[in-house]
Amino acid sequence: MRAPAAVVGAVDIGGTKIAVGLEDESGRLVTRSEVPTRGDGEFGCAMERVIALLSQATRETGSPLLGIGIGCTGPVDPFTGALGNVPFFPSWEGCNPVSVLSNAFGVHVVMENDADAAALGEARRGTGKGRNRLICVTVGTGIGAGIILDGRIYRGVDRVHPELGHHTVETSGPLCSCGARGCWESLGSGPAISEWFKQNAPDGGTSPDITAEEVCARARTGDPWCLRAVDRSARYLGIGLANLISVFAPDAIVLSGSVMKSADLFLDRIRSTIRENCRLVPFDRTAISLSSLGTDAGLIGAAEVWRYRCEGGGGQV
Repeated sequence: MRAPAAVVGAVDIGGTKIAVGLEDESGRLVTRSEVPTRGDGEFGCAMERVIALLSQATRETGSPLLGIGIGCTGPVDPFTGALGNVPFFPSWEGCNPVSVLSNAFGVHVVMENDADAAALGEARRGTGKGRNRLICVTVGTGIGAGIILDGRIYRGVDRVHPELGHHTVETSGPLCSCGARGCWESLGSGPAISEWFKQNAPDGGTSPDITAEEVCARARTGDPWCLRAVDRSARYLGIGLANLISVFAPDAIVLSGSVMKSADLFLDRIRSTIRENCRLVPFDRTAISLSSLGTDAGLIGAAEVWRYRCEGGGGQV
C-alpha cells in the first residue's frame, strides 16, 4: 500500500480563534479544526491545545509532517519566532510558538504575521496568483495588510511588518488600540462598525452586544442606522485602499476577513471612494477582488509560509 504523502502543518492564531490544519502538496487542506482564542489565557495552555489538534490530525491522516507554518496576529519576529506586544494577548509578549512547536514535533517551524501569511496564500494559491505587486487586506477584528512585491514579502526597516491598518485616515477619529487616533482599523474594522452603531443609533444603547455581522444582517433588511454604519465603514475602507493604491500602485488588492463576508454591502461605496481619491495613478488598473480561499485563507496562508521559507526558491512566490 502506498504510504500517505507528507503534509505541512498550518496554525492560524487570530484575535478570536486559533485554527489548525494540514495542507497537502497541491495546496488542499486535508484537515481543519479550531478552538476559541482565550486572550487572557496562558500561552502554554494555548500551545497545548494547538499541539493536541495537530497531533490528532496527523494520527487520523497517517501523514508525516514536513514542517509547520504559523500565521499570527499582531507584531511578531518572523526570524526568531518571538511574539511582540499583541493587543489580543497581553500576557504573551516574548513567548515563542515556533520553538514550542518545533520541540513538540521535531520539525522546522516558521512564522509570519497573519497578514503576510494571507498575502502569501493569495499569491501562491488564490486570486492573486501570477500578480507581481499584490496587497492582501484582511478586514475583521482588526485590519491587516500583507504586501508582495516581485514575489517576495515586503519588509520594512529591521525587517518589520508594516502596520498598514494603523495609518491615519481621520485625525479627529476615535482612539485606536495602538494609542493613536483615527487609524484605519479604528474606523473600518468589524468592532468599529458595531461601536459606531452602539454610540449613534437610537437603539444602540439597548444593543450592547451587537456585532458587525448583526449590523450587516440588519442593513440587508433596510434598517437605516445599520445602513449608515455600513456606509461609513465602506467609505473609510475606500479611503484606506485609495491611499494604498496611491502609494504602491499595485496590480491587485485582495480583500478578505469576516467583514468581507458581506462584501456586497461595501464594494460599490469602496470603489466610488477610490475613484474620488486617486487622481495621479491609474487606479483602474488595480484589480479589487475578494479572496478565493474563503474561510481557509488563514490556514492555507500559514502553510504557504512554510513553503515560502523552507522549500526551494529562496523565499519567492
